Amino acid sequence: MLPYVAALVAVALLWVYLKWQKTSRFWADRGVPHDKPHPIYGSLTFLQKKNPAHFMIDLRNRFQAKYVGIWLFWRPSLVVNSPELARNILTKHADNFRNRYLGSGPSDPIGALNLFTVNDPTWSWLRRRLTSMFTSAKLKALQGLFVKKSKELVTRIDSGLEAKKDIEIRNMFADYTTDVIGAAAFGLHCDATLTGESPMRTVTKSFMEYSYYRGLNWIAIFFFPELVETFRFRFFPKTAEDYFKKVYKAIVKERGYNPNSEPKDLLDALLKMKHEAIENNEEISDDLVIAQAAVFLQGGFDTSAVMLSYLTYELAFHQEAQEKMYQELLEAKNKLGPDQEFDGAFLSELPYLNAVMKESLRKYPPMGWLDRISEHEYQVDDDLTIPAGTPVYVNAVGMHFDPEFFPEPDKFIPERFLPENMKDNLAFAYMPFGEGPRNCIGMRFAHRAIWYALSTIFLKYKVFPKPNAKKPHEIVAEKNAIFLMPGEDIYVDFVPRN
Repeated sequence: MLPYVAALVAVALLWVYLKWQKTSRFWADRGVPHDKPHPIYGSLTFLQKKNPAHFMIDLRNRFQAKYVGIWLFWRPSLVVNSPELARNILTKHADNFRNRYLGSGPSDPIGALNLFTVNDPTWSWLRRRLTSMFTSAKLKALQGLFVKKSKELVTRIDSGLEAKKDIEIRNMFADYTTDVIGAAAFGLHCDATLTGESPMRTVTKSFMEYSYYRGLNWIAIFFFPELVETFRFRFFPKTAEDYFKKVYKAIVKERGYNPNSEPKDLLDALLKMKHEAIENNEEISDDLVIAQAAVFLQGGFDTSAVMLSYLTYELAFHQEAQEKMYQELLEAKNKLGPDQEFDGAFLSELPYLNAVMKESLRKYPPMGWLDRISEHEYQVDDDLTIPAGTPVYVNAVGMHFDPEFFPEPDKFIPERFLPENMKDNLAFAYMPFGEGPRNCIGMRFAHRAIWYALSTIFLKYKVFPKPNAKKPHEIVAEKNAIFLMPGEDIYVDFVPRN
């Protein structure tokens, strides 16, 4: 018996060895630059040691090639560093790259069915129906909400100054964005901006917890989806899912559904979507509806809060840029008059405010890479063809730090995004919200959340670094997260203007 077992083991080991030899030569055989892969992790040895965005920047800096080969464990994948190739993948040949590589499993329907993770044909069906919630008219109707919550930010800062407390801005901005999205998506009016607490804020705080185990969930979903079902990994924490289901049932019971009324918020739009599907004999589950509400909160509250945090921190260290933005806001406010509030259209026309925001998004894009999977065999260029099923990553953050497109990329220079300085070759080299059919549906909502908070705060305060504070580039990024975000608390000093 033992000789047979030994023979089987030997055959198995030989098969693994030969398989690895073929896999590890994949990119060398195709003349693609690459690092030597690890026999288990492939190119993913950085996971839970550094943020993936920093891995992507390092990859671009070391190879300076239009594409680089990597391995997701044993799966060969391609990282694209060229705007021209990015355009092909995201727009020109989008039909071949309509699906993402990442994904969750049947045991995690809220994680698997949301607009961020789901693939075609469900994705196209959802996107068409949800786009109506982000029109200019719908966003304009939220002006009062943005004005109210941004003023509550000022009240929150005043209270902290009176109590002589240090103000940690990451959590403060997350309180603000949670309130804004809670109202816009669910019609829930919460006071986390003022108090730091609300039932929904409890949920978003759980989103901000990045333990070792939570990191394993993200790793599987983003880089090894086949493992998700085996280990029952989840996109959202279980407590968050339970909360969303409870809120959904309560709101549905309270509101009912009126087919003749226009949706007031995202949940109304989702209910309308469900009833229209039923009328058309299409199957749509409560889980699919709840998944869209959950991902809008997850994707919206933290990305906007993180951007406001990084942006405020950069301005604390760049007083000249801060003063230019203040003077532009002050002039605009004086033109409007003391009784008039900014609206989104007005703020979108302020060049320096928007240059500051764009420069921050360049340095700190929420998700620095765009994953797709090639449906068919695909000719990348004259030198390379990849087989069907190959994951492809468009390295947006790598191009954001490419000196060919952004000279002195490590520096915070808002002037590079002023209209008179904008280069013609930035298309697909600058993609903080993605490009093509699967770009971020909430981009214009995020812009407004940032505009209103910035304009209200910086008209009232000057912001300075704390004594002996770390420089912006010294802030540690969260190593257990997939998105680029601080891995430590961030403090600044707010000084009221005269």
